Amino acid sequence: MAEPRRVGNPERRTNRGPGRILVAVYGVFALAATTRAVVQLLIQYDRAPLAYWLSLVSGLVYVVATITLGLGTRASRRVAIGAIAFELVGVLVVGTLTVADPALFPDATVWSTYGIGYGFVPLVLPFLGLAWLWRTRPNR
Repeated sequence: MAEPRRVGNPERRTNRGPGRILVAVYGVFALAATTRAVVQLLIQYDRAPLAYWLSLVSGLVYVVATITLGLGTRASRRVAIGAIAFELVGVLVVGTLTVADPALFPDATVWSTYGIGYGFVPLVLPFLGLAWLWRTRPNR
């Protein structure tokens, strides 16, 4: 099977240099958020289904970001931009809702209060991801 077509200059690939750290952090969040959400949905569904479904969505977004940043192809780069932009909107919207009306979420999501339960990494991560995609863009 042929190797996927890579984006331009190898130095500008999303999976090189500091991009490897970014992929690793996304991978940790993908595993943590997805696993936690699945367990909560299976064991505590009645307690806070909206919060748990949102955590599962965030986990799946982290999975997509991990894979697409790790691939470093032209097509995966476009998907990464979409996933990380969705992540940014999600953390800002859910974070704002949880601050404005905490009763909406009886249990925390990954994005609650802008990711306070995860040291605000969920708030910072999409900015870092988008900045890395901008820095490694093929035609800069």
